[in-house]
Amino acid sequence: MKQNLILCGFMGCGKSTIGRRLAALSGRKLIDMDRFIEEEQGMTIREIFDRYGEDAFRQMETEASKALSLQSNLVIASGGGTVLNPQNADILRRNGKILLLEVPLAALQERLKTDTQRPLLQRPDRREFIAELFEKRIPLYRQAADLIVPAGAPGNVVARRILEMLNETEDSKEVN
Repeated sequence: MKQNLILCGFMGCGKSTIGRRLAALSGRKLIDMDRFIEEEQGMTIREIFDRYGEDAFRQMETEASKALSLQSNLVIASGGGTVLNPQNADILRRNGKILLLEVPLAALQERLKTDTQRPLLQRPDRREFIAELFEKRIPLYRQAADLIVPAGAPGNVVARRILEMLNETEDSKEVN
């Protein structure tokens, strides 16, 4: 059984896109954690936030982390906040490697400028909010990561790079 590969990083870094390509290349099944939670709850992330609030959603992420860590052969595209909770990172690491998809702030700003799906971004000061959140979250993502992957390239290139890095650098934290 193959160990899970958990993709983490800031919203817009490519977890879902790169996850699809990585799953295809590695023979693993892709699980998008946000979609997993939506299916479990029978409502969208936005509806969960609106009805129950962010704290309840974060607890759902922990429950999803527990359920998914019991499986193998997965590529898990985690939610943007999942591994910010050290408990979730520890749970997911039991049967997997956490890979940080790192993208520069300017590229993320461009990717997220017209987003209408992410509840946290539906605000008038979007650019400033993204910059502040990015500065807070990046150190926490780095702390949670077993491997840091530069992810500004197209998804198929990044997916191949990940597989090369896993084969070549099992104990290195960052490779350029």
